[in-house]
Amino acid sequence: MTKTVYTFGGDADHSDARQKDKTVTGGKGANLAEMASIGLPVPPGFTITTEECLRYLQEGADFSDDLRRAVADAVGHIERTVGKKLGDAADPLLVSVRSGAAISMPGMMDTVLNLGLNDETVKGLAQTSGDERFAWDSYRRFIQMYSDVVLGLDHGLFEEALEIAKEDRGYYNDTEMEAQDWQALVEEYLSIAQRDLGHPFPQDVNEQLWGAIAAVFDSWDTERAKIYRRLNDIPHDMGTAVNVQAMVFGNMGDTSATGVAFTRDPSTGEKAYYGEWLVNAQGEDVVAGIRTPQYLTKARREDAGADKPSMEEAMPDAYGELARVFELLEGHYKDMQDIEFTVERAKLFLLQT
Repeated sequence: MTKTVYTFGGDADHSDARQKDKTVTGGKGANLAEMASIGLPVPPGFTITTEECLRYLQEGADFSDDLRRAVADAVGHIERTVGKKLGDAADPLLVSVRSGAAISMPGMMDTVLNLGLNDETVKGLAQTSGDERFAWDSYRRFIQMYSDVVLGLDHGLFEEALEIAKEDRGYYNDTEMEAQDWQALVEEYLSIAQRDLGHPFPQDVNEQLWGAIAAVFDSWDTERAKIYRRLNDIPHDMGTAVNVQAMVFGNMGDTSATGVAFTRDPSTGEKAYYGEWLVNAQGEDVVAGIRTPQYLTKARREDAGADKPSMEEAMPDAYGELARVFELLEGHYKDMQDIEFTVERAKLFLLQT
């Protein structure tokens, strides 16, 4: 029987050639399987095939019992690998959900992060992370993202509520918001969602997951996506895959970080590692301009006369592992690589290459 869901990372079997075929698992899914198969530290996850997307759209937006069973088994793979359970109030597993067609194109569903948070699991995240502020901030981000991307609410409603909350407290930046501020904003966000949806924001984590999977499949058929395909001669019968992956956090304190890096100098091709990183930050913080990124290597930092330490100096073990990964990637792909990475509590994870 042809597989509809492929797991990657941990003890997953990556031997099926279909898993690394972009037409089956999309560009991102094939890439994640390839990285995991050569021993890179990829957060575990699973990919639902493009074929299931087409079946879903052709059969009236319904999920087969076989797919539901396969996804339940794949969630179990992530849970066993990371030692956490989706929906566990004491120590919850959180996942990201991303679309991934064979050809990258606009109009597809935006990423949903922190799926698995609700009124109970946020308390468990606060307890296990030791950081209440981080937990409530993660929950408000999830509500805003999920409401916009999956439930179709205007994300401006949430942005406006955030700006009012900051103004009321005399804050200029999001970073000034404390745990209790984010908790109060979560309540406001949930009220906005209930008011505009006519029912409460979904608290059941399985409902959250299947809602996100449906939103990815539905995004293949949006008007914007159809127009883009027509203009660029992309076939309409390719479909998109769904990638569900365990969350890793670069913002869990001073032993965590996030960054982007090149295995060579991108402007000269010189064999010298090049990149930027930030301590205690999420991926978007590096490119959003909210904070000034730091240099990856000591040599680059010294050349620039920068004060803040490089990753090579501040996190020598994680940097050493990253350097090993650079060599492994160039040896495997026979080309310079552009990498996204996260360090969660001193452990390195590769998100993309």
